[in-house]
Amino acid sequence: MARLPVIVGFGGINAAGRSSMHHSYRRMVFDALSEAKKESTIASLRQLMSQPCDEEISLSAQQVLNGSLIRRITDDLFDPDAVTFHEPISVNIENDNLRFSVKRKALPRQIPANWRLKQLQANEFEVTVEGDQDCLVETQRSLKVTSAGQIPTGFDPGEGYSSRNHPRGLQMSVYALSDALGSMGMEWGDILQQLAPDEISVYAGSAMSQLDAQANGGMLNSRFIGQRTTSKQCPFGFAEMPADFANAYALGSLGTTGTSMGACASFLYNLRQGVLDIQSGRARVAIVGSAEAPITPDIINGYAAMNALATDAELADLDGGVLNPRLACRPFGKNCGFTLGESAQYFVLFDHEFALQTGAQIFGGVTDVFVNADGYKRSISAPGAGNYITVAKALASGRGLLGDSIVDRSFVLAHGTGTPQNRVTESDVLSRAASLHGVDSWPVVAVKAFLGHSIGSAGADQLLTSLGIWSDGILPGITTITEIADDVATKGLSFDTKHRDIDANQYAVSIINAKGFGGNNASACVLSPSMTAELLQGQASATEWQAYQHKREETQAAALDYENAVMSGENTCRYLFDNNVLDGDSLAFSSAGIQVPNFGRAVDLDLGSPYRSWLDE
Repeated sequence: MARLPVIVGFGGINAAGRSSMHHSYRRMVFDALSEAKKESTIASLRQLMSQPCDEEISLSAQQVLNGSLIRRITDDLFDPDAVTFHEPISVNIENDNLRFSVKRKALPRQIPANWRLKQLQANEFEVTVEGDQDCLVETQRSLKVTSAGQIPTGFDPGEGYSSRNHPRGLQMSVYALSDALGSMGMEWGDILQQLAPDEISVYAGSAMSQLDAQANGGMLNSRFIGQRTTSKQCPFGFAEMPADFANAYALGSLGTTGTSMGACASFLYNLRQGVLDIQSGRARVAIVGSAEAPITPDIINGYAAMNALATDAELADLDGGVLNPRLACRPFGKNCGFTLGESAQYFVLFDHEFALQTGAQIFGGVTDVFVNADGYKRSISAPGAGNYITVAKALASGRGLLGDSIVDRSFVLAHGTGTPQNRVTESDVLSRAASLHGVDSWPVVAVKAFLGHSIGSAGADQLLTSLGIWSDGILPGITTITEIADDVATKGLSFDTKHRDIDANQYAVSIINAKGFGGNNASACVLSPSMTAELLQGQASATEWQAYQHKREETQAAALDYENAVMSGENTCRYLFDNNVLDGDSLAFSSAGIQVPNFGRAVDLDLGSPYRSWLDE
């Protein structure tokens, strides 16, 4: 029997705040929350922003809210009106030569042919330039795009551990994984005592790698700005580094690891790997994540050059000349481009038997993730046929489990980038899938309206939103638009521009959809916590289920302790540098297996071979 992958913990950070306990989801649907949940959401944001609760000196509730979601880029990152550029100029010297003095250490290693040097002092030279001279002059420019889904203002993702020289994406990754582990209500060391080292899979990465100054960005431009390339920039830039950091500094995992890259579908690609490992029995625990920090001047300029981003001028044109950064991303409405966002998210999956055994919380289950390419294309950026297949198969997967009731028991988290092309192509994909399966009014949610497009982490933002919907029963509306654009396909679909209360128990399935640049498409079928629990209860005896519920109470209490600690100001990340480092002498070898310290079970070497029977034929 295939094992069902169930979500037992999740955490992270994005423009809406901390993900665990559904805080970031609640920020997105803030206007529809009860007063108690509004207060909790604001308190969570205050904690992230390191804001005191003293009413006389702290920010107002509205100011706290203003420091989250899509907004104008703040000085936490850079000033979008004063970004450093180097302008090439040619100095034409007509009547006299150009003369200046310079220290010896500042001289170029290879002296230009039209320079003449005269030593003035031991360490100083006079330079005479004969003829014209090409120069790069440092200057500043304003970016055409000044809005983004930046993590909450004032939050330093590296504050909770020794993060010196770490790229922002890796700092966010450490924070996100720590949050996910804390949300479980279980000690990671206790989990290891019940597993073999190769029963854990870790799949996490970044679609664009780390491109800020501490990683690839600094490595690639250091020689052009007169700085030294450091020994850390190159290794920190690898796209799978979020998984490497997880193994080396938080989990101590020796199991399967890596990342699958599929542009904006990257998280779902990694989720597929974890799901397949659990379903096949290759792993009992899979940790799946993504970390993306793309709000840098270089990346903004890159996407802007593709005419992919919503520029300030275009946004103002949509609104009669008035720029409102809050409304930058407008999925399925009259729009002009997407908005970048930053996000790091991790999800912890157990196989269903291990979840019952350990008393884990159940936040949902994942039955399938489908991936299809686009086939032949007009251009690498043009849409294609692959997403029609992935969405239809994901919905068919839910129908295979629930039968025709899938018609009224599912909603879809659309990719919803906010571009004119996406609103046409993805709405057609969803409409055809709805019609194929007899769905008349399929609710469509598009969270990039609040968070921006976090590239490889986009699917993770959508998944945590599904879990929030099932927790609080509020379907997020596309509140950045007032109406659906005329060219959007609406047959079989339901778009809301306001938040809507629903009976969460009515919806057993969510479909997570991702359309990636280059023809990378993925769609996942996710089960609600109540549907997952119903399936699990059917696999357990009454006694086993009762024992599970008793253990779960302890787990939930421990998770609440974590929540209370964070809300009281504790912000310590799980980062164990130089901790229990192993080598060959640390292992105990036998013909039957390899015992590794800190793990309860050995690596099994009695593997056999599925091809052995071929030799006997």
